[in-house]
Amino acid sequence: MSAITDREKGFVVVTKKSLKVLIAGGGVAGPALAFWLARAGHRVTVAERFPALRATGAQVDLRGQGIEVIRAMGLMDEVRANLVHEPGVAFVDSAGKKLGTIMANTSGRGKQTLTSEFEIMRGDLVRILYGATKENVDYRFGVSVDGFDQTGDDVTAHFSDGSAETFDLLVGADGQGSRIRRSIRAEGEDPYWRTGLHMAYWFVPRVASDGDVRETYPAAGGRQIMRRSHNPSETQAYFVLRNSSEEASAIHRAPIEDQQRFWGDRFRDAGWQAQRFIDGMATAPFFYSQEVLQVRIDSWSKGRVVLLGDAAHCASPYSGMGISGGLVGAFVLAGEIAATPDDLAGALRRYDTTLRPFVDEIQAAVKPRLLALGLPKPKIGVAALQVAFRLACALKIPERIAARASTDRGGAWALPDYDDLPARAAV
Repeated sequence: MSAITDREKGFVVVTKKSLKVLIAGGGVAGPALAFWLARAGHRVTVAERFPALRATGAQVDLRGQGIEVIRAMGLMDEVRANLVHEPGVAFVDSAGKKLGTIMANTSGRGKQTLTSEFEIMRGDLVRILYGATKENVDYRFGVSVDGFDQTGDDVTAHFSDGSAETFDLLVGADGQGSRIRRSIRAEGEDPYWRTGLHMAYWFVPRVASDGDVRETYPAAGGRQIMRRSHNPSETQAYFVLRNSSEEASAIHRAPIEDQQRFWGDRFRDAGWQAQRFIDGMATAPFFYSQEVLQVRIDSWSKGRVVLLGDAAHCASPYSGMGISGGLVGAFVLAGEIAATPDDLAGALRRYDTTLRPFVDEIQAAVKPRLLALGLPKPKIGVAALQVAFRLACALKIPERIAARASTDRGGAWALPDYDDLPARAAV
């Protein structure tokens, strides 16, 4: 930071340092950070290992503070224009008969239920963020950060194309399997907190019986199938499996063909629309398999390298706050950097201490024992669950419980105000 002082006139003009920042990962959290840093006058590069914008993925939701960040970015109109219409969540039996439905809270007041008022396809959100940053941010597709060296003054990134470049800060926004995190975490530290659940999802052609209401079907063996339809031609299929074996954890790193065989073998006799969804795997435009887990580490930074989004604090899909958590983290990190760009160490410490209570709150809301109740293994357990669904929905108990237990506000944590962070609209 440089300061120009005119003692006779009694004022000090302060010009803040412009940083050169590299962000590894062009999903949601990385471009959100790039948005704020570029607006604050920093030079930002985003390195994305895929050869083009990865505007794919399933349906995600925005809640609480995440909605506040989108509003502050001035992107609410674009988000609203791309929302998915999902009026509620229905529980069905093997014949597809509805046992009960929990409707979304669209009043604009109070907490969301199992589906949010702001449901959007991940790909649409990625495109919105890219469109808001592409003119002021250097996007480099088809390259990844394979390693780095850092000193007290800078960090040199080594790219997959053989080139190297020096930056003031390296941000790892490269997901729950982050390569950047592996390089900075403490020796022997296991970043993963496991729930014992696994999930796969893909798209199949939509049929006439696929409505806008999400459908959830429990099957014996700790299995669950979900269907969501986001446009007139496509339907999302989800398989969820309760399994704590090493085989289940390892399958997500196997070739796609092996992953699809794994899921097909375990769901072929599940009932309802299982076979339809299995048949659709081979021609699906994408297929994604993951372990449902959280990332929990003691520190999100080391020197001039810092983690963001799922790389730092993945909360799992069952938190309902994964995307919102990444947006909020980007806002806080950018705000702290904008406050003291000449003191990155202090900014990164404040990023951790400011955001940590919010992350702790949304992660603590995911309780494996409660999740396991929704995926019983014996058939009698499934039958009991279906009876409970039918009775509870008739009494509207789930809506009251979902609203009471919702994590969409991250507890009492309030989004900070950053005077040095230019916003398009008031938060």
